[in-house]
Amino acid sequence: MKYSCLHTHTTFCDGGDEIETFCETACQKGFVSIGFSAHAPVFRKTGFQSDWHLREDRIGAYCDAVRAARRRWEGRLRIFLGLEVDYIRGLMSPGDSDYQDLGLDYIIGSVHYVIPPKYSPFAIDGSAEEFERGLKEGFSGNVDALVNAYWDAVEAMIRDGGFDILGHADLIKKNNPQNRWFSLEGESYLRRTAGVAELIGTSPLVVEVNTGGLTRYKIPDTYPGLCMLSQLQAKNVPVIITADAHKAEHLGGYYDKAKKILLEAGYAKAVLFEGRTCGNPVWIEDLL
Repeated sequence: MKYSCLHTHTTFCDGGDEIETFCETACQKGFVSIGFSAHAPVFRKTGFQSDWHLREDRIGAYCDAVRAARRRWEGRLRIFLGLEVDYIRGLMSPGDSDYQDLGLDYIIGSVHYVIPPKYSPFAIDGSAEEFERGLKEGFSGNVDALVNAYWDAVEAMIRDGGFDILGHADLIKKNNPQNRWFSLEGESYLRRTAGVAELIGTSPLVVEVNTGGLTRYKIPDTYPGLCMLSQLQAKNVPVIITADAHKAEHLGGYYDKAKKILLEAGYAKAVLFEGRTCGNPVWIEDLL
């Protein structure tokens, strides 16, 4: 398996290291490539105040910095320019034209926010207290309504398109330790993940197997976990392993565990990003 990571966050958003540090570490670890995927700005489109998204006035500097690194590292490390773009119904989507016009190598589409019927939108992967408050005040404590709002947003994002990689597909489980709020093996939950797997199976998307929860000690599992990966494998959905690295030291973290889970789910190979040709992403198969 060739090592790469397309999901990284530097000091341009909520990461702890600069682009050059990531490149140096990737090279030291024998990576063949690295992609940068700052959280796309949200304020202009949503009015949300955030300290973990790229600032609106920094997006040009971010793109220039990644392209400059690509020139510096030419011949030693392949560097790709991306964004992680949130889908927030009616406000922003990876398919929005301003992202498409940036000349990016790839886009990760992610759902972090849900929009309750009677509460302000909130990030489902925030603190446990924020999650519980959003559940109680936004959904009147109805866990099924919250879970369905999340999966509805994921499905809507997939249908809307405009991105290449589905980010941390089952992020909704982050604040659900020991199935506190809902069962990951429950019939209704598995029905939703199966529906998402079927929908992805009709698309050109690649699903990331994200080890960020393991690396940052948030959950003892990958995003997505074994059950959903088995559903994705049954629909022949290609996968790529990423670290969701917020520090350079996270690169490659728990990749061996991700490989083990993928093999258990029935996968024999992942994919490796090779760039774009005629506007389309190019992937090659990479044996696990």
